[in-house]
Amino acid sequence: MANAKLVAVVATLVILLEVSTCAVARHHGKPDPCSSEDDGSVLGTLHKHKKPGHCPSPGGGIPGIMTVNGFQKGEDGGEPSECDGKYHSDKTLIVALSTRWYAGGRRCHKPIRITSKQNGRTVVARVVDECDSNHGCKDNIVDTSQAVWDALGLDSNIGEVPVTWSDA
Repeated sequence: MANAKLVAVVATLVILLEVSTCAVARHHGKPDPCSSEDDGSVLGTLHKHKKPGHCPSPGGGIPGIMTVNGFQKGEDGGEPSECDGKYHSDKTLIVALSTRWYAGGRRCHKPIRITSKQNGRTVVARVVDECDSNHGCKDNIVDTSQAVWDALGLDSNIGEVPVTWSDA
């Protein structure tokens, strides 16, 4: 009986932590990291997460996989960026997010904070493009310029590294 009460208390605390994280994000005018586009969330309302892994973990940030992309004309990235129709220098701190995180362009030109799970270093980069999950991009990708890898002190030849990210 005591174990059941302990489990209930811990579960309640976890739910309250997630709700407060979402409320703080909404209070500061940032996109609700805990809602999907169609969940009808209302400020202060408890809601179910329709997309697993979408809400920030208690450690801070949404878990993802960082890859390297070429944003200059003629590189792997291919087309100009979705946000402004332009190519960008790989020497700038820029990123393309998977379709669900790109949120139909709502994050265009907005800064995000990216933290390496390998070394704990953090950098702020600007969203300029979508990594289209309907055309080969996994749904948990933070596709960045070489400058982001350099700022995090990581070797882009690795190909993929675990990161967390959040709106900055």
